[in-house]
Amino acid sequence: MTNLHGDEIPALLRKMGVASDKEEITYTQYLHEEDQAPYQVFEITHGEKRYVLKQAKAYEASVYAAFFNDASSYVPRVYAVEPWQDAQYILMEYLEGENLQNCHRQQLKLTLDALIDMQNAYWGSVLTEQGYPYEDSLRQRKERRAYLNDPELERAYDRFLECYTSVPRTLCHDDLLPFNVIVSKERAAMIDWEYGGILPYPVSLARLIAHGREEAQSLFFMTQEDKDFAIQYYYEHLICDKGIPYKEYRSTLDHFLFYEYCEWVYVGNKYHATDGAYFKYYLPLAKKMAKEL
Repeated sequence: MTNLHGDEIPALLRKMGVASDKEEITYTQYLHEEDQAPYQVFEITHGEKRYVLKQAKAYEASVYAAFFNDASSYVPRVYAVEPWQDAQYILMEYLEGENLQNCHRQQLKLTLDALIDMQNAYWGSVLTEQGYPYEDSLRQRKERRAYLNDPELERAYDRFLECYTSVPRTLCHDDLLPFNVIVSKERAAMIDWEYGGILPYPVSLARLIAHGREEAQSLFFMTQEDKDFAIQYYYEHLICDKGIPYKEYRSTLDHFLFYEYCEWVYVGNKYHATDGAYFKYYLPLAKKMAKEL
């Protein structure tokens, strides 16, 4: 895709119907959390108004169109979607708040409330081909098995795939890492819906909590007590009402947590990066959980 240049922003905003030739527009380009590289997301100031302008990736524009036309509180409000060059851009609400990288209990509770509200609304939805299709998600997960290079991990991964094909589905954010949540005093909103769709229900919760670590300088800080709180709270406020016994829920969630640990095993083996810090951290976690499963 062709990147949007700063001097093109006023013309794009005029095309979206939110700016005129006479109004001053300023912008700041956002940086990736991991490496501080710039990416195609801009904070726009236009008079008294602030927006976020984002290049839509993968299924993002279709997810907003299919699921979020009602401006639900658990996502940013979308004002316009327009093509520009060979890409699509989304103009959306600017959200005041912090992400969940340095997790605190109240922030976590608001995030869980948002996730539960959304997933309850779409539990068992028939919109299975909207956004990121389930069949595509399953195929990609099956492909990762070939890079585990460990019989014990492969056996546990096969059991995960059985879970993936059998548990109830609802609307999921398939990359709900802590920096994909913005939390204010009143609400939490999930952002960056590049891979969202009707998927097995534990997908979002597992990703949210799996990579939290208790070291203060971690990319994602989350205590074990907060992880335990999240697991219990999610069950009591959503899964219990669906008639799923707690023991079954915990077993299912553990399989999805195992999958999250296997992500970095897959990356390390596929890209010959087994000497990297992430591979060395996640391989023992994956092997330990494989034994427990």
